[in-house]
Amino acid sequence: MVWCLQSRPRVMAQLRTGPDGRSTTGRELAPFGRRLVDVLIAERHITPEQLSQAVAEQVRTEDKMVHVIVRLGLMAEDDLLAVLARQYRLPIVDVPDQMSDDLLRLVPAALAKKYEIFPVTRTPTTVTLAMIDPTNLSALDEVSFRTGLRVLPVLARPSMIRRHISRVYESSAATLADVLSLAEAEMARGQTNGREFEMQDLRASADQAPIVRLVNAILDEAIARGASDVHLDPTQATLRVRFRCDGMLIEAMAPPRHVEPAVVSRIKIIAGLDISERRLPQDGRIKHRYQSREIDFRVSVLPTIYGESVCMRVLDRNALKLNPRDLGFDAWSLAQFQKAVQSPNGVILITGPTGSGKTTTLYSALQTLNSPDVHIVTLEDPVEYNLAGINQVQVRDDVGFTFATALRAFLRHDPDVILVGEMRDVETAQMAIRAALTGHLVMSTLHTNSCPATIARLVDMGLPPFLIASALRLVVAQRLARTVCAECREPSEIDETSLAAYGHVPQGLGPVVVYAGKGCASCHFTGMRGRVAIYETMPVSPELNELVLANAPTTEIQRVARDQGMRTLREAGLLKVIEGAVTVEEILRVTAD
Repeated sequence: MVWCLQSRPRVMAQLRTGPDGRSTTGRELAPFGRRLVDVLIAERHITPEQLSQAVAEQVRTEDKMVHVIVRLGLMAEDDLLAVLARQYRLPIVDVPDQMSDDLLRLVPAALAKKYEIFPVTRTPTTVTLAMIDPTNLSALDEVSFRTGLRVLPVLARPSMIRRHISRVYESSAATLADVLSLAEAEMARGQTNGREFEMQDLRASADQAPIVRLVNAILDEAIARGASDVHLDPTQATLRVRFRCDGMLIEAMAPPRHVEPAVVSRIKIIAGLDISERRLPQDGRIKHRYQSREIDFRVSVLPTIYGESVCMRVLDRNALKLNPRDLGFDAWSLAQFQKAVQSPNGVILITGPTGSGKTTTLYSALQTLNSPDVHIVTLEDPVEYNLAGINQVQVRDDVGFTFATALRAFLRHDPDVILVGEMRDVETAQMAIRAALTGHLVMSTLHTNSCPATIARLVDMGLPPFLIASALRLVVAQRLARTVCAECREPSEIDETSLAAYGHVPQGLGPVVVYAGKGCASCHFTGMRGRVAIYETMPVSPELNELVLANAPTTEIQRVARDQGMRTLREAGLLKVIEGAVTVEEILRVTAD
């Protein structure tokens, strides 16, 4: 191993030197996270309070401190990278999209995932390694030992390194196919002579290695693709496996139906459900370890005529954006949203269809208010993400613990802020309005198509207009639109006025550059990767209150709201087109005229 130590570049020797210039041993060297936050505190990039928040999040997620700091919005990724480069005197590089197989083979997948490293270039005697933690001597030694080359560490964006690891090392289509073949063969052996699975066979078959690997591979593939849901639907001949990626369902595989009992039973076992019950719906939860992260899956099992259908909602805490600035608000809408969130009382409503990101917007508002001097309680069905410092309560309709009864109990707990997962009925809506009128800030969701239509919906539920006008502070309608893949996007120039036919209000910009994706491996050849929220924001002004009291039609409320600065969902979406984030076709798909 002596030759490995001697082969390290000069910067590794500097990393073994303490602040006073004296040599230190590896054991005395401060951990990377501790060294990093010390620098950030000393240079006043973050405050001690923000450090406490980051440390708590790191302990909870077991993620690297650099990812935690960026995810919490404490620093921009490029700013943090600049601090690391200055601290360790290392260059910052961009990881190229195309690399030879010989270069990639220098760092096996297990090693790349373990240390979050990625090979960039090589010479006959050296290999350049993009790293998040350049002080990780174990990673340097292991790569040097495996390759026989001198390792030159460089820095790259943490998100870029993770993206390339996911693209290159976690492309599991072949793995899924291999695992599926093994599972099919195993299940076929268990069904020789036409014998179907009996109940006592279910647990044994679900615990067989091929089935365990198949279920794990499905969960891993869903996370790697950034899916929001996994669907396993039995048909007459197959078990159809689909992922909902960026709001669209994509078929991943269709194994023979005879694997369905074992696959579903395996999912039930790890979700803590009853495998003997195949006649009634069941709900459970799975905690799945993926790399260094723990991902939750919310499981719902539904009996069908061909077997049991399974839907698993992927709850990735690391993908949750808790900074309102990262959600997609334009400047005016963000200012209105932040002003309403800081109100001492009133009702804030987030509206939109299922899967439009309403919960994320509400959680970002709660995170803005989350501090030791603010008592926050939430009432959800179900609780999707656990938020530190916030009292979250699960609705239990089966024991009579409904939204309305829980709200009554909440008011005896002296809350400052109340989140109600959904206004499902008039009793819940009335309780929420009255809570706002007695000095609480109440946030909730409602299923309506636009902000002005929300007023009509509340009146239709049976709420008196005077209560609505007295309590309502802000209404936000939102949709999620797929963004153009950054890896394969191609520019084209159009005149801004050409978008007027779709509802755009020209800003006098003239020719603008828009983008469309041509399709690549990174976006699974769809041209789209990721989603951005589109917001219609309507602060309830005194003029709008008068219209509410007068039972004015929705069209009149919309006209006044637009005069006061509100952009419709279509208008907000077309601005995203001009910014180059989405396509016109995508905006037309997710918004109404």
